[in-house]
Amino acid sequence: SLAPVQKAQACDIQFEIVKGKKATYHTGDTLIVKVKVALTHRACPVALQKTQFKLKGLKVLKSTKWKQKSANEWERKLMIVVTETKGKELSLVAIRECDKDGGYGALKMEVAK
Repeated sequence: SLAPVQKAQACDIQFEIVKGKKATYHTGDTLIVKVKVALTHRACPVALQKTQFKLKGLKVLKSTKWKQKSANEWERKLMIVVTETKGKELSLVAIRECDKDGGYGALKMEVAK
């Protein structure tokens, strides 16, 4: 049988916790997350500013502007605070929508029991 076709993403979005990384998180914890976007299509018509962030149990306190690191790589930093930990998983999702395949990245974190 043939394997299902994997949709290639038009951009690769990755997260890295650069400050405040822990095994589990409590309400009020703050952390700094670096978001990296690598564009597959060099002539991407979708502005970096159109990257949407969806947060669960988290809130962005402040962020840097997007910085270009190479021909097709961009990054920015977000300062995030944990707002709610009622048995929920914390997550930060980035979505880029375009007429190609767009991009998606997710950072999931454990809540302290």
